[in-house]
Parts: sequence; structure tokens; C-alpha cells
Amino acid sequence: MPELPEVEALAGFLRQHAVGAVVGRVDIAALSVLKTFDPPITALQGRDVTGAARFGKHLALDCDGLWLVTHLSRAGWMRWLDNPSATPPKPGKGPLALRVHFFTPEGLTPAFDLTEAGTKKRLAVWVVNDPQEVPGIARLGPDAMAVTEAEFAEILGGTSARIKNSIVDQSLIAGIGNAYSDEILHTAKLSPFATSSRLTPEQISALYAVMRSTLADAIERSEGQDAARLKGEKRSGMRVHARTGLPCPVCGDVVREVSFAERSFQYCATCQTGGKPLADRRMSKLLK
Repeated sequence: MPELPEVEALAGFLRQHAVGAVVGRVDIAALSVLKTFDPPITALQGRDVTGAARFGKHLALDCDGLWLVTHLSRAGWMRWLDNPSATPPKPGKGPLALRVHFFTPEGLTPAFDLTEAGTKKRLAVWVVNDPQEVPGIARLGPDAMAVTEAEFAEILGGTSARIKNSIVDQSLIAGIGNAYSDEILHTAKLSPFATSSRLTPEQISALYAVMRSTLADAIERSEGQDAARLKGEKRSGMRVHARTGLPCPVCGDVVREVSFAERSFQYCATCQTGGKPLADRRMSKLLK
């Protein structure tokens, strides 16, 4: 799933390539992605693109006061096209969900696609007058790159959830997902199963600093990358996430995994849990 650094980079890419252009035709290839009907998506046509922004993990394009907002979910992505086909796409064919065409002052006619791989379609698009009309944005907690250390400590102190769950809960802290939470907790040497409200002030301070530095480093690596390269850039910076069975780059122990129904997370037992493997229900069942 694209998280704070990648969505920030996509917003920056749109600010560089789309701002100043005029919205042309909008092609909907998967009607299920559109979550609003008033204003209609056709209301975007002919509007100047005046900005692009990130709200948590939501990407938003400001079209002179009318906003096109998307949440890319687990398998969605944005793809920029310098020379898109003039033929409207056929609905239901392939991963394409939506295409937005532009006219630039230079006379170019680029576009961007919103695509989604896999069979579970969760990518969502809204057309709204105010981004706060999007339910997911209205529920967001403070952004991970804007929250103060005092606010961060208060948030964690107010929940008895596991720290892994706390920092990916968008209503508590916005922008962090499964991948970067693995990286943050590994660097902070904290067990994903640690209880948020039981962390010491020293642990919270260290976790806050690691969260900020991990995300800032990822944003810096992502800046200037075109949309096609961002996924590879994200993977190249990971130390434990999606590296099950590989050696931890810090201590050399094997990176372990805990799996759930639709997701998993990775950690290093030596670095994070005093050498004790965490319970993995899937593996426990296999070993019975």
C-alpha cells in the first residue's frame, strides 16, 4: 500500500506536472471506484489544476476549488502518461480504474491513470468541494510528520492497543501503514506487541524520533522520482518489511513474520523482542 512518503511524492509529482494544466476528459473504466455522484465527475472538465495535496494516505488534486481525491488502498497506483490513447478505455478490462486527461499551456495532452491490481477492488475516488467531506479524511488523526512529541505521547498514553496497531490507526496518527510501521519499530527496537500505554517516556521519545527520521528519509529518497520508480525505491529502503527469512541487516538474525488473514508483518526477534519469536497463529496451526 502506498504510504505517507509515496503519496507525498505522488502529490509532488502532480504539483510539478499537472498544476497549470486544464482538466480534459475523465474516463471511468471501473464504476465501482467512484464514491460520490454530486458534484458529478464531469464537473472537473475544463477546470484549471491549481494544486495537489496529501491527507494521510489520500492523494488529492485541487481543480480550482473542486477536489478529486483518491485512496489507492493496498494494490492501487497512479501512472503518468505523456501520450495517452485518444480512445476511451473499455470498462472492466484490465487494472485501469480511471483516467484523467489534461491540456497543458505548452499544448501537450498528458493524462494519469489510477490502476488497481488483483481481484479485490478497494481503490476509491471522490469528487468533493472540500476534502473533509471524504469520510476517511474527516477521521484522520494528526499527520505523522506534523504531530508534536507531546501530542504523540498523549495519543499513545490514551490507548491500550499494541503499538503496531496504534501507529497504523489512521484515526490516531495519519500516514503510516504496515510497511513503515515495521521499519519504525525495528529501528526503535520495540516489539510490535508492546502495549502503547505501557511504554516509558524514554521509549516514546525514541519512537517519536525514529518515526520522524524514518519517514523523512523515505520522503527524501522519493522526491524527484517519477511515479513508475516509487515502488522500487520503497522496497530498496526496507530493512525488515517483506524480507521474511532474510538476515536482519543490524544483527544478522533471520527476519521473522506474523501472519493474519489478509496481511502480515515482519520483525527481528533479536533486535525487538529479546530473542523470543512472537506467536504466529498460522505457523502454530501448521505445526499441530
